[in-house]
Amino acid sequence: MLEPILLGLEGSAVAEFFRRSLWLYPAVEILHIVGFVILVGAAFVMDLRLLGRLRALPITATVHSLSRWARWSLILVVPSGLILFITDATTLAANPAFQLKLVLLAVAGVNAALFHRVVFRDMDVHRGGAWRDGAPLPLPARLVGVLSMVLWFSVIACGRLIAYV
Repeated sequence: MLEPILLGLEGSAVAEFFRRSLWLYPAVEILHIVGFVILVGAAFVMDLRLLGRLRALPITATVHSLSRWARWSLILVVPSGLILFITDATTLAANPAFQLKLVLLAVAGVNAALFHRVVFRDMDVHRGGAWRDGAPLPLPARLVGVLSMVLWFSVIACGRLIAYV
């Protein structure tokens, strides 16, 4: 059912252009990795703060600032990921590590949305919430932080394992 679409993507002029280029494909791969470093770095710092570490960082300012970095990193991650995918769409779509990476990315996205739309919104002092710097962190915030760290570590592992599965 998806095979004609995947073959069409893989056979496109854009995919062919990136596949044939000596330096362009590796450059896109580097952009993808740099984008992920920014995204996961921002997420890990927020997660560490949610887990009660890095207490010198004001929680509200940290989350607002690093969330912007994470969102902007998607400008690198998403287009580069799509380019990398279309160059070998049929093989990647059948790869269990790639499939698991996509599922984990979706769960990580839901976890981030849950944090920003529910957990943090309820605690954000700028929106009338009760979370103050130095106050004990609520259990939902800590759980979201732990889950986020596990998910992003797993996404990175799956991304690396794609070449070996």
